[in-house]
Amino acid sequence: MRIKSIFFSAVLMISTSISHAQNPIPLVYENENTGAGAPQPAMLPLSKLPAQSLLPNPFRWAKGKGEVKKFKDWEKRRNEIIDMLEYYEIGEKPTVSKDQIEASMDADTLIVKVNNNGKTLTIRATISYPKDAEGPFPAIIGIGFGSGSLPADIFKSRNIAMISYNFSQVMSHTQVRGNEPYNTIYPDLLHVGSYSAWPWGVSRIIDALEILGEKSRIDTKHLAISGCSFAGKMALFSGALDERIALTIAQEPGGGGAAAWRVSETLGNVETLGRTNYSWFMDSMKKFEKENVKRLPIDHHELCALVAPRALLVLGNPDYEWLADESGYVSCQAAREVWRRFGIEDRMGFSFQDKHGHCQLPDSQRPEVEAFVDRFLLGKDVDTNVTKAGNFENVNYKKWYKY
Repeated sequence: MRIKSIFFSAVLMISTSISHAQNPIPLVYENENTGAGAPQPAMLPLSKLPAQSLLPNPFRWAKGKGEVKKFKDWEKRRNEIIDMLEYYEIGEKPTVSKDQIEASMDADTLIVKVNNNGKTLTIRATISYPKDAEGPFPAIIGIGFGSGSLPADIFKSRNIAMISYNFSQVMSHTQVRGNEPYNTIYPDLLHVGSYSAWPWGVSRIIDALEILGEKSRIDTKHLAISGCSFAGKMALFSGALDERIALTIAQEPGGGGAAAWRVSETLGNVETLGRTNYSWFMDSMKKFEKENVKRLPIDHHELCALVAPRALLVLGNPDYEWLADESGYVSCQAAREVWRRFGIEDRMGFSFQDKHGHCQLPDSQRPEVEAFVDRFLLGKDVDTNVTKAGNFENVNYKKWYKY
């Protein structure tokens, strides 16, 4: 039986390789959301949502009949998950036409003006360009700083530009609903969480780079994003909701990021759904706290899976209990099944390493960051099959999902 099983596994791997050679799965897309026109699933109230103790199946269609088997169907299913994520957790992310955007450069500062409702929101993003080199350059959008909380030399030494995203130009760290720059142009969206508004701002930066074209000196086909802690969540949501981002590096995103709400509810003093910052999410999500978390029709392994088929690297730090990294580990394993189904699991990696400060990349995690950067921003043929989590080697993650 074992020989037969190995034979069929080998045949499946060969068939998958042939299929991918004939129809290569994209590393990045030209549109913010390729499947934006997909039908929206029915949204049910809490009282009519079934309790699910296990992590929801990311492949199963919202109507509950059948599931995604082939990659060509993933985009439609991906948009079902986006619709539910926006409806139950963060609120809608508005679509913006490039006709609404004015883009310009002032020396090395990108200026983005978004017009809506007769008002204008302005985002200024400083770009640190490689010296003594010609563009266009691949780039990382760093939340707060040019490289986020990752060491800048990783990017400088590779001639990768760094774009600083000052998110407070869109919404402050702890929003005051109705008093944020974002509310100026969207006065009807007072209910949305920051994790809808902040990624919206990232997308507008990408819009502006595309509008400027060669003037920006940025290669928009090779963009990454990264941030740490609450900004790690921001990076993850941004990468999940904009398919023009080729590489997402979510550093220590914790609860509300890569960690699954259901799993976190079973742990100790961690960031659970009921204990997160509710300026970041819609107030209405709180009805799913504690036992009701089982009625949430999605979970954050599916937030991670929204990045597929593009590249995702999740970095954890088990020394900080609040981050719920055991939950993050389970969630990453569950999410990776999406990449695995399509034969591209080496595009999704995770590394949970202890013995270092919060948001300080240790030497032990540097090789995986460099590998993902080399492959997905520079096109090098390097190994990105990264699944490190020594602290959780005895955690039975498979008990959390059956797909």
